[in-house]
Amino acid sequence: MIAGERQARGIGTAFVIATAVLLSACTTLGPDYKEPEVAWLKSWQSDLYGQLESPEQQTQVDLRFWWQAFNDPVLNGLIETARHENPSLRIAGLRILESRAVLGIASANQYPQLQQISGAATYVDNKQSGGAGPDIHQNYGAFSAGFDLAWELDFWGRFRRGIESAEAGFFASITNQQDVQVLLSAQVADLYYAYRTTLLRIKIAQDNVALQKRSLEITEQLFRGGQETELDLQQAKSQYLGTLATIPEQEANLVRFRNALSALLGRPPGDIPELASVGGPLPTVEKAVITEIPARLLLRRPDIRTAAWQVAAQSAQIGIAQADYFPAITLLGSIGWSTNTLDGSPEIRSFAGGPALTWNIFDYGRIRNNVRVQDARLQQSIELFQNSALLAAQEIDDAAISVVKTGEQQEPLSGAARAAERSLELANTLYREGYADFERVLDAQRVLFTQTERELLNISAHISAVITLYKAVGGGWVDMPMEQMLPETVREEMQTRTKWGDLLTAPLPASADGQARKTGESK
Repeated sequence: MIAGERQARGIGTAFVIATAVLLSACTTLGPDYKEPEVAWLKSWQSDLYGQLESPEQQTQVDLRFWWQAFNDPVLNGLIETARHENPSLRIAGLRILESRAVLGIASANQYPQLQQISGAATYVDNKQSGGAGPDIHQNYGAFSAGFDLAWELDFWGRFRRGIESAEAGFFASITNQQDVQVLLSAQVADLYYAYRTTLLRIKIAQDNVALQKRSLEITEQLFRGGQETELDLQQAKSQYLGTLATIPEQEANLVRFRNALSALLGRPPGDIPELASVGGPLPTVEKAVITEIPARLLLRRPDIRTAAWQVAAQSAQIGIAQADYFPAITLLGSIGWSTNTLDGSPEIRSFAGGPALTWNIFDYGRIRNNVRVQDARLQQSIELFQNSALLAAQEIDDAAISVVKTGEQQEPLSGAARAAERSLELANTLYREGYADFERVLDAQRVLFTQTERELLNISAHISAVITLYKAVGGGWVDMPMEQMLPETVREEMQTRTKWGDLLTAPLPASADGQARKTGESK
């Protein structure tokens, strides 16, 4: 008995020593992540076509809430509602929970992968009859219990790389949620002002219809009195009906914009009470207020941060694949007990422990080609990151020039619209006094309709360009706790269905918008 105990202690000591030696020799395969450098960004010194300002030149707009620069309470309320009710934003929040759980799975691989209790209670009834021997009948109960442990040591960094990849995926889900906020804010603002623009287009058309209808009525009276030709009558009718026909199309557009806005607010198609009071002219917005260098803003855009985290997640996959080149070193342990109810049967106790090695030495290129697959995917993610940066710069530049040029158009278009109004007044006066024919009046009405609508559409385009520029520089997102991402009813339903612990309320890390950290700094 004493010798057995000594043997067990010796095995246990050897087990501990072997574990310590193996863990101290651990290494991590694969490349350590380094964020790709955007080489051209150092020399890209865009001044946004003269719009880049210092903080002293103008009151700085908080990019997180850039829409407040429009000073429109209705718009502020719509964006706030969308942040709480939008389905896409809610889904993005749920993906954060999903990726956090995936990170938990990866982290668990650091510990013994198999910790299994087994047990059995069996009734056995054996009957043996016939033949040269005596008949035998045995019935008894057999019992056994055991505990098995298997711990594959992270000798080559397979599991550490897995944690690194899962953590990068977790941070990517956070920045993706931030990017959805950016897109959502811009979409709500764009649709809101498209709706208001359409209201004004309908009013312009209705005003022109009323004006042209009056001209048509006068022309009909003169025609019946023999003072005008049928040509003047038909031209007046054609212009009136043509303008009247534009209204149904704009009314249909109005409903489409309203329905699109309803979807962003998480509502079915129908009236939006918040829009009942909107009206009047569009706001005057000279330009976007950008006081920070665009190159810096570009790298902080949530979609660029997401692309960077995706590179980090894929970089770790190379090390995971390379670990298959080397043996898997596992520490095994087993404790067992068994007995049965037969008279004189002993109780059997067993203990086994020690390292084990498995090594797939002939894989016929499978491992090598898997490493190549992961490396090719890494390069693809790097190229996607570079392309995302290029497209972001293009979006910023396109929006900036649109803001500038639509701003430059406002004054001449406004002048043209006022000139068209005066032209119509003069044409009516000359027509009444007999110095001009009715065609001059019709031309003046047509020009007035065209120029007034062009002026409105340019103002709308300018507002849209300002919104796009704020979106392009990554404005419109805030750090949202999980309580804001998911309403209480959803969190309660999920907690009832599954044990989430504190994950539904746990704070999110604040470093997701920064550079990925090196291996070993994640926890």
